[in-house]
Amino acid sequence: MISEMQTGIQIGIYLVMALSVFAALAAVNLPNIFHAALAFIGTLLGIAGIFISLRADFLALAHILIYVGAVMTLVIFAIMLTQRLSDPNVRQHNNLSAPAFLGGLAFLTLMAKLIYTTPWPVKAAGTVPHVSVMDLGQALMTTYVFPFEVISVVLISALLGAIVIAKKDPL
Repeated sequence: MISEMQTGIQIGIYLVMALSVFAALAAVNLPNIFHAALAFIGTLLGIAGIFISLRADFLALAHILIYVGAVMTLVIFAIMLTQRLSDPNVRQHNNLSAPAFLGGLAFLTLMAKLIYTTPWPVKAAGTVPHVSVMDLGQALMTTYVFPFEVISVVLISALLGAIVIAKKDPL
């Protein structure tokens, strides 16, 4: 019974991973930038699903709140404010697919080499300290409150910058 349940969980995890890869490929290859942004949201949600499968619930929730909730809202807001998206004269494709593929393949090869040649230190299971969500929350609101607030100012600045860029009338 347990092995059947574990097999079902593994199938679910692989399905989430496959959907994440499919959404990432769609985000890169879709000609409409709004549809590409929506596909990228699917990719980010799939990554959050992978975090949940790894029992990193806090990281999954933070990922959804920060990336899907805040950053992608800004991206979609900037896309919606762009006037030239519906213009038929705007080219929807570029000719850099082959260099991008070669660059991605080179990056993947380099990362695989680094991962396999790095001596990873392995600790015993009992030596890993347990960090609760409460500890993380206290650290965010005490030790790391300044960087947390700086990030919020940067996001608001990006939103204001998108509005100024998209505005039709000069200031």
